[in-house]
This record gives sequence, C-alpha cells and structure tokens, in this order.
Amino acid sequence: MARFSPFDASLWYATAAPAPKTEPLDSNVRADVCIVGAGYAGLTTALELAKAGVRVVVLEAQEAGFGGSGRNAGHCTPTFTHYSLPQLRKMLGEPWAERLIARQTRANDRVSSMIRDYQISCEWVQNGYVMGALHPGALQVARQRVDEYAAVGASVRLLEAVEIEAVTGSPRFIGGWRHQEAGHLNPLSYARGLAHAAMQEGVTLHTASPVISAAPEGGGWRIGTATGSVLAEKAIFASGAYTVGGWPKLDRTFHIMRVFVAATQPLSDETRRTVLPENTTIHDGRGDIYVYKYNAEGRIVASMFPMGRRGKDLAYTRQVMSDRLRWLHPQITEGIRWDYFWFGELDMQVKTVPRLYALAPGVVALTGLSGRGVPTGSMLGGILAEWALGVPDKDLSLRLEPLRSAPFYMRFGPKLSLRCQRTFDNIATRRAGSLLPPHA
Repeated sequence: MARFSPFDASLWYATAAPAPKTEPLDSNVRADVCIVGAGYAGLTTALELAKAGVRVVVLEAQEAGFGGSGRNAGHCTPTFTHYSLPQLRKMLGEPWAERLIARQTRANDRVSSMIRDYQISCEWVQNGYVMGALHPGALQVARQRVDEYAAVGASVRLLEAVEIEAVTGSPRFIGGWRHQEAGHLNPLSYARGLAHAAMQEGVTLHTASPVISAAPEGGGWRIGTATGSVLAEKAIFASGAYTVGGWPKLDRTFHIMRVFVAATQPLSDETRRTVLPENTTIHDGRGDIYVYKYNAEGRIVASMFPMGRRGKDLAYTRQVMSDRLRWLHPQITEGIRWDYFWFGELDMQVKTVPRLYALAPGVVALTGLSGRGVPTGSMLGGILAEWALGVPDKDLSLRLEPLRSAPFYMRFGPKLSLRCQRTFDNIATRRAGSLLPPHA
C-alpha cells in the first residue's frame, strides 16, 4: 500500500500566488482583537475589523491558508452541504435559519467583491455549478433544490437531459440543476490574497506562531505563543479543522473527515471543447461524490472521499478517478495522468453548518464548516466581525452556544453515511435500468 502525507503533491502549492512576507511573533504586543487562524474565516474577519478601525493581530501556527483554505478543491458554491433549506429552518429555528441562509446564499457576492476590490489573482471564474442526476430519484432532489434556492433569490434552474449534456459534455445524466452564481478558483492564491489585503488594511499577521495559552488579564485576554503574546480586549479562535491546542477541548467540537483532491495533466484543446465546455464545476450527483472542474492551465481538478482502498492505495485511487472521468466523458481519447494528489481535512459535526461557541466573556470560537469552505469561510468574517464590534448576540446570524463536544458517533457517522448513500444510488440506478459508474 502506498502511504503519503497531505502535501505529497499539491497543485495549489505549485501554482499559487506568493504569500505575503510575515514573521513569527517574538514579543509582547497589544491589540483590540486577537484572531487565531489565518484561513478564510480568520482573514476575512481581520479584514472587516481593520476597515472599521480596529487594531487586529492574527496568529497562525503555520502560514496563511495552510489548512482547509489552501487544500480544498477550489469550488465556490453558495449552498449548504447536507441539509435542505426546510430541514435547516427546522433544525436551527428562527430567526437564525433565515439569517444564515441569507448570508450563505449571497456569499459569492462577497467573494467576488473582495477579489475585485483587492485585485486578488486566484483564477476566479463564475461560470456556475452543475449537479447531475443519474437516476429519477436524484432528478427529484434536483427539482427540490431548484425550488428551495429560487425561493430565496438564487439564480438556479432545472436542466433537462439535452441541456445538461450541452453544459457538461457528459451523456450520462438524465437531468440535473444549475447554480449560475457559483464559481471556482485557486484556493491557496485566494487565501494568500486575503492575507495581503488584510495587511494592506493594517492587520498584523504573525505566521509560524502556534498559540499555546489563553488567560484573562486586565479585563482582556493574553494569548500566548512560545516566543511572545498578544494582550487583546477580545479573542477569536478560527482555526477550524486544524485546531491544535489554544483552548481546552476546542478540538473536540468536531471530528476529522479526510478528503483527497487530484489534478490531471493539462488536457488538449480538443478535449476541452467537449468536456466541461462552459468551464463549470460539475458534481456527478451521487452521494459518494465525484466533483471536478478545470484550473487555469486546463487540468481537471477532482475530489472524492477515501473509502476502502480508495485514498490508501495511490495507484488504485488514480485508476478509480480515471475510470470515473472516462465513464462520464467517453469522448476523452487522450491518456489521463494524475500529476498532483493531496489531502485535506474537514471539521465535521452534526449540523454541518458552522458553530459559534462562547468560550468566555470576550472570547469566541468557530468550528464545523463541514466541507463548504470557500463561500462559507468568506461570509463568516462578517458575522465574527459583528460580534467583535459589539453587535448584540440576539442579532447575530449564528447563535452563540456553550462549548460542547461532538457526539461519539461522528467518528464513524459521516463515513457510514457515504456508504449508505452509495448503496442507495446503486439500487436506484439499477431499478431505473441505467448503467452504474465503474467502481460503484
């Protein structure tokens, strides 16, 4: 069996725009707000606060975008990962559900404006997201999603078989749905661009500065590293799935689920004319997902979850990904070579929407993005900034909760759910008399 680290071969680290020049924290400094974690959530929070005249220091254990912000597949679809909108309303209650739905469904407006305003070079295109349907049950879900998201103002529509083949270049789908406001980008370039923007607005960013302590002092909080500290009135922990220490038991609020991403060689112009001809992001519609899109060089960037040998045996995993791509697009005649392969980690919890925890007076933490990182992390900065600026808890778009550990079944629940969804899809596809994809 092949074994590899998360950074065996990341396309984003090979192609991303340069990171800003930063240094570790090596002294004791003061700030109005100290933010722990330089991913999308932490950096957009810092950016918002700095624009409001707040003194902000960001502490990052590694480098800007090191975690999920730099390892994800680069899809930017402003929807929710698992639950339907009616389910979210029931689960979260009002007014929290409507506030969060409004933030999430307009998140790409925020992403697009930050990229434009700060001239972030990150391969941003906004050509839409398409989820295909391979059996009638999946098509019914597509109809429901279109109805739900259209009702809250999203630009979505149902696609018939002929339409979806024209958009995707795949003859396999019986229909599907399209979210026109979705986009894709180089996620590490975007994270580094946000870091540049925050520093441009006056934020102090210290990398290679893992937080090891947090203690009350003088009505504020002293956030300590091995070589310095920040004394701030308020502190925000926004380290997500890559939380290590910093605050007791914060890393127990979620369980890690790994995802892998791979990128092919640049495909020929001939192939690109018929495979994803509109440069959209494509989801094959199965619960055991296969999501893919092009990067600026014309490489297919695809992601899946590990399951059995898949994700452990590198040669087998590459074969699975190639076979699925060729099955979806039989017109591909050139050889497929997966030049890059890397892992990321998701901070999964039951609600699959971010959780805002009240750790102590003047201290909050955010975890649980559960895999919808680019738009979600980008819009969360507005919520966290509002908290830091003194917006009453009752008026925030996330409910402040006491710190609580994720239930034990989250250790196996998401993986079991993937297997169950795969089985359901296989049964539904066979009943419809359709072909199963390879390795299904």
